[in-house]
Amino acid sequence: MRNLLLVALLLANAPSLAQSNAAEQRFGIGLEAGAVWFSRNDIRIPGDTGTEFDMTKLTGSGPAAFFRLDGHWDINDKHGLRVVLAPLEVSGTGELAEDTEFAGETFPAGPTEGTYKFNAYKFTYRYTFFDRPNLRWRVGFTGVVRDANVELKQGSLQANDDNVGFVPTLHLSSDYRFADKWTLRFDFDGLAGGPGRLFDVALKLDYALNDSWRIGGGYRTLEGGADTDDVYSFGWLHYAVLDVRYLF
Repeated sequence: MRNLLLVALLLANAPSLAQSNAAEQRFGIGLEAGAVWFSRNDIRIPGDTGTEFDMTKLTGSGPAAFFRLDGHWDINDKHGLRVVLAPLEVSGTGELAEDTEFAGETFPAGPTEGTYKFNAYKFTYRYTFFDRPNLRWRVGFTGVVRDANVELKQGSLQANDDNVGFVPTLHLSSDYRFADKWTLRFDFDGLAGGPGRLFDVALKLDYALNDSWRIGGGYRTLEGGADTDDVYSFGWLHYAVLDVRYLF
């Protein structure tokens, strides 16, 4: 009977034990780096009168190096904040298949230099709605500030288009610790509606070196774009990810 009471007491207190451990490490910073590939990067600027072209014919489809920085703050057992800095820029020289109307200039078919930039700054609020010793789910919303630029160049002929804007998305994430030092992490930011959409989804496996340091790897995909009179731009990116993280 004494043993049964002890087991029942431990089970009853398991969630609070998990929460007290989490409370000891409410802050974290991380670096995500690796290689990125494009399976799509279609551009037409202006969206209503420009000529559509495949940007990967100029910059290549990859692989290209990338990195992301992030930081989080778990305010308490339920509420948390996260900031992500995700710069990305690729460039190269290729062939335009036809005369191309782009950003007010006409580029003849032929060799062309191209640069594609998509820097993203993400601010997330997340709420823990399910918390057990080995599994946690969070839901919330993410505001994405995008800083995009597309540039074409043929000798002295040059044109570029800047696009800075705000994209609201929904957030969903989970951490599943299936072994003492191993955790499977899922992360989703996304929303579709109106003239565009944005989806940023990752699945990563983390290994705990000690109480503070984590290393891991996995896969991330980023898909989306917009179709308006000013710009038509849709891309699909695939990331091979290595990750290092410090908790305190």
